[in-house]
Amino acid sequence: MIKKKKAKKIKKAKKIKNKSTIKAAEKKTLIPAQDEKPEIKKVKKQPTEKRIYNLKDFVVYPKHGVGKIVAIEKANIGQIDIQFYKIFVEKEKLTLTVPINQQSKLRPIASINQINKCISILKTKPKIKRTMWSRRAQEYDQKINSGKIYELAEVVKDLNKNTDIIADQSYSERQLFEKAYERLKSEFEAVLKIAPEEVQKKMDKL
Repeated sequence: MIKKKKAKKIKKAKKIKNKSTIKAAEKKTLIPAQDEKPEIKKVKKQPTEKRIYNLKDFVVYPKHGVGKIVAIEKANIGQIDIQFYKIFVEKEKLTLTVPINQQSKLRPIASINQINKCISILKTKPKIKRTMWSRRAQEYDQKINSGKIYELAEVVKDLNKNTDIIADQSYSERQLFEKAYERLKSEFEAVLKIAPEEVQKKMDKL
């Protein structure tokens, strides 16, 4: 009986040793050697995309409004060849750098027909909303930064009080109105190709 017990103990000890050696081997396979380095694939060129805008074209960048393409340049950044537009936004005195493969963020300036539709929108009565101002302000801001000219016209129409009395508008309301008004005015200028003063007269008559 004693011999049998000893034999069982020896077998158990062997099993434990085998398990520990298997686990140690698994750990070794999981941990990579210090000398081994992961392969880094370098992209040599920017994904090719056909350029749809030319030098001196006016374009609209949603968050900044109308800008003019003043240069089309190439640069090597992190061993990647990148081609990009340099866009000058006159109203903000800002130069934007937009890669060619991100030109979908831009849109061409409106057509004469779209400008006429904007004029029609500005002539309609403003929508009176009963929701809280904070929520309306957020909606107006989203419309302004959407880059869509009809939505800009709607914001100008809804926030235009047709008065010179500043007390009729809150500070934030006035800011949003001016932002939308200037964005719309700059696009009118680029499309109609007339002086800013003339555009202002045209818009203020509506």
